[in-house]
Amino acid sequence: MKISVSSYSFGGYLNPDNLGILGCMDWAKEQGFEGIEITDGDLVRSGVDIHEVAEHSKKIGLPIVAFLFGKDFLAKQGTQVEEEIETAKAMIDKAAILGAPLVRHDITGCDLGKKHGIGLDSVIDTLAYACRKVTEYAAERGIKTSFENHGHFMQEAALCEKMINAVDHDNFGYTLDMGNFLCADEDPGYAVGKLARYAFHVHAKDFHIKQGGVDFPGEGWFKTRGNNYLRGAIIGHGDANVARSIGALKMHGYNGWVSVEFEGMEDNLKGIRLGKANLERYIG
Repeated sequence: MKISVSSYSFGGYLNPDNLGILGCMDWAKEQGFEGIEITDGDLVRSGVDIHEVAEHSKKIGLPIVAFLFGKDFLAKQGTQVEEEIETAKAMIDKAAILGAPLVRHDITGCDLGKKHGIGLDSVIDTLAYACRKVTEYAAERGIKTSFENHGHFMQEAALCEKMINAVDHDNFGYTLDMGNFLCADEDPGYAVGKLARYAFHVHAKDFHIKQGGVDFPGEGWFKTRGNNYLRGAIIGHGDANVARSIGALKMHGYNGWVSVEFEGMEDNLKGIRLGKANLERYIG
């Protein structure tokens, strides 16, 4: 496995009056990361031209291994689904400029926990159709597509597996975030073992966990679907048992990129650096 870092992990360091996106890329290279993934939101707020980012990647020898963007194919129903597909295709074009061989797009932000009256079975044909159209377009450009276990609608391992098989396209796979399963109160080790064979890309993420039924712990914490509390942690400092998930990936033969995602309360650079050190030990 090779270790990359997500631009998302840098937080305020991405701001133009701080390191900026190019400076964060330089720092990642100095720390020994072999690649970086870039989110569209970070690219936009950096204020740096996409071609300059692509050239800087080549200049310093830090490949952009994935390009990440949001998408919600249920937010616009009917013929407007085609509009969502077209905006996703525009993002594929951005990925091509960056030289990224993979994109991750979300599928929907719909939340099963809020009684939308929508179950996966009732919308899976629409979602699969949209994902298939996007991946067909990307395949023509040599770019693979994937989705991530984001949002309570599409977070458990069983639902993610069902979605992958519904799309049923060799160019479409999965960005496996080992921490996000906890948002739906699912055991990460179990989920990673179930989905490792579908993984095109992996996010290593850790969380501190507090059981629900107590007073809100305060700033930095958020609720899971099952009313527990999570807070972002340095990889290896939290309760997600990242080492176990790495072991499950190894057992199932995964040998691709593992990207550090840090969203804790500590200084971002420190959190990334310490998380990388622990991740390297787990990978061996």
